[in-house]
Amino acid sequence: MEQGKLKGKTAIVTGSASGIGAAVALGLARRGADVVVNYSKNETDAKAVAEQIVAAGARALCVQGDVAKDADCQKLAKAALDAWGRIDILVNNAGTTKFAAHTDLAALSAEDWQTIYGVNVIGPFQMMRACLDALKAHGDGAVVNVSSVAGVMGVGSSIAYAASKGALNTLTLSLARAFAPEIRVNAVCPGYVATPWFSGRFGDANADRIAQQQADANPLKRVATADDIADAVLFLAGPESKNVSGEFLLIDSGMHLSMTGTKR
Repeated sequence: MEQGKLKGKTAIVTGSASGIGAAVALGLARRGADVVVNYSKNETDAKAVAEQIVAAGARALCVQGDVAKDADCQKLAKAALDAWGRIDILVNNAGTTKFAAHTDLAALSAEDWQTIYGVNVIGPFQMMRACLDALKAHGDGAVVNVSSVAGVMGVGSSIAYAASKGALNTLTLSLARAFAPEIRVNAVCPGYVATPWFSGRFGDANADRIAQQQADANPLKRVATADDIADAVLFLAGPESKNVSGEFLLIDSGMHLSMTGTKR
């Protein structure tokens, strides 16, 4: 996408203090969009992302909010409209999980399921509802949901996580129909993504080992970076994909190919 293609546009990226969300926010800014940087807890990193957005020549606004709470979703939409008067792009990136073996049904409580669904499914729905009128206003709104190959293949960090991403994919289809023709709704479905989150959780050495294991298991023998996923999000958010809606783009180095017919 050419620099400046999104000049005059406003975007909201949930969960954009780090990782994929931060890469998306910066990518949108480099293409000219003003960006609402959303964070739940990490204000320091969110402000750092906002500074980089300003350095790229766009405007930035940091807004704290938990997308599982409808009032916070309304707050995010209002902040964008109060600041810049429009919302053209919504990227539902905020997500959560709990690690649990798929064979260990006792590992997840009802509260775990509710928390995961609250952020991964209800949150995107509430954000789309909060932004609906503004996204429709100019006739070319774009929503990109950051899902996962887990929602396609039934794998991943836990059953609840995989189920939530499957639900997000269904939500993508439902609202792509409901929001047409003024708004396009698509999803990206990453496989393993090498982000600082894994280093923070498992340590650098273990994160490197996990990444190598994931790469070795993939047909393309590599794993994606946050920037790789951001490139796909930017395509679906921009004018190059004006004829694309209701699609899932798997970005997993071919991982889904090696899963076919296997027991997980």
